[in-house]
Amino acid sequence: MKRLNPILTRLNKMPRAALITIGLFIALGTFAPWLAPQDPSAQNLLEAGGGPSSAHWLGTDHLGRDTFSRLIIAANTSLVSVGSVLGIAMTIGIAMGTIAGYHRGWVDDLLMRVVDVGLSIPSLIIALAVIGIVGPGYWTMVLALALAWWPMSGRISRAVAVSIMSKPHIEALRVLGASPWRIYFNHLLPGTIGAVMVYATADAGVAALAVATLSFLGLGIQPPTPEWGQMLVDALPYLESDPRQVLLPGLALTAAVIGFNTLGESIALNRIPKPLTRRMLAARRIEVAGWARENVDA
Repeated sequence: MKRLNPILTRLNKMPRAALITIGLFIALGTFAPWLAPQDPSAQNLLEAGGGPSSAHWLGTDHLGRDTFSRLIIAANTSLVSVGSVLGIAMTIGIAMGTIAGYHRGWVDDLLMRVVDVGLSIPSLIIALAVIGIVGPGYWTMVLALALAWWPMSGRISRAVAVSIMSKPHIEALRVLGASPWRIYFNHLLPGTIGAVMVYATADAGVAALAVATLSFLGLGIQPPTPEWGQMLVDALPYLESDPRQVLLPGLALTAAVIGFNTLGESIALNRIPKPLTRRMLAARRIEVAGWARENVDA
C-alpha cells in the first residue's frame, strides 16, 4: 500500500475530467471488439440515416451501419495507431538522443544536425511526402507519422542524457571500471525513457489528430475500417440533412485530443519544482522531528 501512495498522490493532482476521458478512451479502445453491440461494417440501406433507437443507440449512418459500434471500433483504431506511431518515434528518438548524449563530440553534432533538419520541417509535410512516395495505407501512415515525430523525442532524449551523464554517480561508475554497455543500459537508458514518456502523453493528442487528418484526406486508414477522420469525411455530404453523423465522430475526436493535451500539460507542470510554502515547511519540520524521535528512541 505504501508503494501505491505516491502514485495515488500524483493522480489526485491530475485533472479528473482529463483522467476520466483518457481512461474511457483507453478502455473503449482496448475492449472495443467485445463492447461493440453490432458489426460496424454491416450495411442495411433500409435503415440508412436512422435516428437513435433501441436497436441503434446513436442511430445509423448513410449506409445503415450502426454509429455507436463504429465509434467504439474507431477508438480502438485510433488507440492502436497512436500507440504505434509514438512507440516507433520514441524508439528512434531515444536511441539517437541517448547515443548523442553519451558520446558527445562529433557524434553528437552529426546526430543533432539530423534532428534539427527534422524539426525544421512541419511534421504533416514529412508525413505527406512519405505517403506520396510510398502510397496511402495504414502502415504507411504509421511509418510516415513516426518519421515526422521522432526528432522531438531525439532532442528531449539528448538533453536528458547529457544531464544524466554529468551526474557524480556516472563518474564514479567510470572510475570503478564499469563498462560503457552497463552505464548505457542500466543507468542512462532507463532514466531517459521515463522523461520522454512524460512528453509523449501530450503528443498523443496531436498524434490522434494527425491520424484523423490523414484519414480525412484519404491518405491514412482506408474504408471500411472505422476511424473518426474517415467517418467525418463520409458524413460531410449529409451535414445539413443529418448533422448527427458529423457531430458524433467530431466530438469523440475533440474529447480525446483535449483530454491528452490537458493530461500531458498537467504531468509536465507537476514535474517542475515549486517553491516551498510556510505550510509545507511546517509539515516537513514535523516529519523530520518525528523521524528524529523514532531514531533516538530506537
